[in-house]
Amino acid sequence: MNKNVEQNRAEEIKSKINSCIDFTLLDARATASDLERLCDVAYKNEYYAVCVNPCNVAYVKGYILKNLNNSLKVAAVVGFPLGANSTNIKCQETRECLADGADEIDVVINIGKAKEGKFDYIKNELKKIKKIAKNNVVKVIIETCYFDKNEIIKLSKICMQVKADYVKTSTGFGTAGATAENVKLIYDTVKGVCKVKAAGGIRGREQAMLMISAGADRLGCSHII
Repeated sequence: MNKNVEQNRAEEIKSKINSCIDFTLLDARATASDLERLCDVAYKNEYYAVCVNPCNVAYVKGYILKNLNNSLKVAAVVGFPLGANSTNIKCQETRECLADGADEIDVVINIGKAKEGKFDYIKNELKKIKKIAKNNVVKVIIETCYFDKNEIIKLSKICMQVKADYVKTSTGFGTAGATAENVKLIYDTVKGVCKVKAAGGIRGREQAMLMISAGADRLGCSHII
């Protein structure tokens, strides 16, 4: 292959990956300088968004507007990482994140309720959060490592029913992260209704492309890809 062709192809792949990335910092030890670096790296690499804890949304949004003045989005996690908050707490968390400038909400389902088969609880909670979010993007984290294939399909269908924008595989804090197999399973289930976000353990460009090939439209990454 011609060297110029190889270089152009490499740049095309890089551009496609970078435009899919939510650059993530959810470490409890994150400081203001860490958050600024997160935004600077995301801006430099033309990532789609940064993803942070609720208490950091206002600071990050202000930093982007003041220093970067670009279209970099801010995603906030809700009910993170266990999903075990009450519905009322998740709703209030969603309201505060949006008021502080979040463009997108990544909410963790109540994993215990789902394991008990209480899917109406999951659906009703997500309906309330989606209503609060209005036109803002909502990504539903189902934490695939804790569920079998049939459960993942069931949860993905609930995401379709509540009109979630994305089904997200993982928090990155569970026993395992995204797999191409689970991404494809979700994609095949929700194709044409929701999109798919792969997250958890994505550390390299080859792995990122594998997730995109399996059907992911967005990637959650805490490492530079």
